Amino acid sequence: MPPPGVRRAVRARGAALALLPAALLLSGCGAGAVQVPVPTPDTATARLCAGLRLPEKVRGQQRRDTDPESPLTAAWGSPAIALRCGVPRPAGLRPDSQLMTINGVDWFGVPADRPVTFTAVARQAYVEVTVPAKYAPPGDVLIELGSAITATIPEKPEGQI
Repeated sequence: MPPPGVRRAVRARGAALALLPAALLLSGCGAGAVQVPVPTPDTATARLCAGLRLPEKVRGQQRRDTDPESPLTAAWGSPAIALRCGVPRPAGLRPDSQLMTINGVDWFGVPADRPVTFTAVARQAYVEVTVPAKYAPPGDVLIELGSAITATIPEKPEGQI
């Protein structure tokens, strides 16, 4: 958990979502549970996300507990690679956004110049993955998680992101 001064700065800026990767990195550096904000999807999306069969290891890193515990979140390693299923559509996602396609999954990265957070788009549930710099290149993580996404989360009709 970040020190009290950092929490106040986040509240003051009102940019909690923009700072999510930093918060995950700060909370993911110990041996305890990783603090991962739980998304609040609709019932159908939550059902899809609950079906994700995620690996016990990603990039050789063991799966860790998340706090709060939820079937919509997962984490691996330290600093933590974090996954959230059922997140809202990314605010910056546009029809002309630059996407990276890896093994049939389209990923939208933020920030655009050096992505840290990637969201699987064009699926019936958005799946967000935060990849700390330690695990560069991030594509390796996305490859490992992509098979669970393609096996569980159906694609949207062509042309929808």
